[in-house]
Amino acid sequence: MFDVAVFGSLFLTLFVIMDPPGITPIFLALTAGRPAKMQRRMALQAVAVAFGVIAVFGLLGQQILDYLHVSVPALMIAGGLLLLLIALDLLTGKTDEPTQTKDVNVALVPLGMPLLAGPGAIVSVILAVQHADSVGSQISVWSAIIAMHIVLWLTMRYSLLIIRVIKDGGVVLVTRLAGMMLSAIAVQQIINGVTQVIQSA
Repeated sequence: MFDVAVFGSLFLTLFVIMDPPGITPIFLALTAGRPAKMQRRMALQAVAVAFGVIAVFGLLGQQILDYLHVSVPALMIAGGLLLLLIALDLLTGKTDEPTQTKDVNVALVPLGMPLLAGPGAIVSVILAVQHADSVGSQISVWSAIIAMHIVLWLTMRYSLLIIRVIKDGGVVLVTRLAGMMLSAIAVQQIINGVTQVIQSA
């Protein structure tokens, strides 16, 4: 029933897109000066928001596509381009770190959305659900989504310890490696989309 390949593929894709090590310094910056208890609660809130957004798109992805009259190959190509842009940001170290505001709960915006539940993650989940043509595949897809959000929660909850262990240099290294892997996934997704368009023509 459980498809390990589907689980591993989606989990790895979401890992390099959501980038738990890369989100750690941003989380620490946004929650600086807060009590440890509040930081842990904000970590849980951010993950809950991200999971809610991704779950909605995962469940209603087909309806959204039908309503907008968008084909899966077109979505694959667009998703691949989005992933490639994210990969380039990771590789070049381009970061637009948001600043903390008093009027907005930073656990919801921008941590939950769009830093965690960004366009790349949403497109990847929609495509994964689209291609899950059996009960086992569906279980694998949703298991990967849940597992990824557990990893995100654990990473942010214990971010102080993680930073102490891997240091800033470790975060940069993992981010660059994730960018390389994500760029390869993006190019493959674009190729698959173009191939499907040609085959259906």
